[in-house]
Formats: sequence, structure tokens, C-alpha cells
Amino acid sequence: MENQISSKNTILNYGLYAGGLSILLALVFYALGKAADPGIALSLIASIAPLTLLVLGIRKFKSLNNGYLTWGQAVKIGVGIAMVWGVLALGFNYVLENVIAPELIEQKLEVARTTMENWGISEDDIEKSLEDQKNQSPFLGIAMGLLFFAFMGFVVSAIAGAIMKKTEEVEY
Repeated sequence: MENQISSKNTILNYGLYAGGLSILLALVFYALGKAADPGIALSLIASIAPLTLLVLGIRKFKSLNNGYLTWGQAVKIGVGIAMVWGVLALGFNYVLENVIAPELIEQKLEVARTTMENWGISEDDIEKSLEDQKNQSPFLGIAMGLLFFAFMGFVVSAIAGAIMKKTEEVEY
């Protein structure tokens, strides 16, 4: 494996694809009035489609690398794609909630209130939780979001890497 290729192009390309897809889906949800509460089916689509691109990015790198892929390379590429995807998706979400449609924050808080009421949480606890969410720094939310994207990228790429792994045999 002396002539290894760079993973940078694969990470950037597939990260941009996944981020662009997330932005497109966010715009569609907003246009449909589902941005505050997309539901389970739309949330699954919005998660699975970019994760599929993550796996396809790992597969593309393997094909560019003459069919060879180590587990570590898969994880590096997967987490890299997830981080580019996360920066784009979270950045757009910040612009959407703070510039394009600031009313989305209140709508999301109402959805959270309804959900907590359905779970049987006391009114005092609901108020405290919602107040904490309102006072939370948006940059803390973005940082936590990036950690989530990194974690999801690691989990998915670790599984994909374990399945797709193929290394050259070392001859003695």
C-alpha cells in the first residue's frame, strides 16, 4: 500500500453531498410546515439518506484505493464526512431559526411542551426545562450537535469499515 490515495477529496465531496441533502430536506420540511415537528417517518428519511451517503463515500474511497480499505481509514472517512455534513446542516439550521424563520424556535418549544405533557411530566418541570432551553447558548447547541454528528459518523463508519475492510496480505 505504498501508493495510498488521499481521503480528503472523498471526505469533502461526500460531506458536501450529505450536507446539501440535509439542507434541501430542511427547506422541504419548512415549505411543508413540518420544520418544527417533522414526525418519525420524515425524521428517519432525513437521517438515513445522508448516512447512506456516508457509507457510499467509504465505498468510493475503497474503490479508488484499488479495493483496499482498513478499518481506521473507514472510520476516518466516515467521521470526516459526518463532520462536514454536521457543519453544513447545523449552520443552515442556525440561519433558519435565527434569520429566515425565528418563529420556529417557539414552535419547537411548543412541540416539546406537548411531548412532555404527554409523558406525564409535571408543569413545574416542563417550565424549568423549557426555560433552560430558551436560555441555552446557540453555540453550545451547535457544539453538542457536532459531537452527535461525530458519534453517529463513528458508529456507522465503524460498522461499515468492519464489513468492507480489505487489507493487503503481508508476505514473509
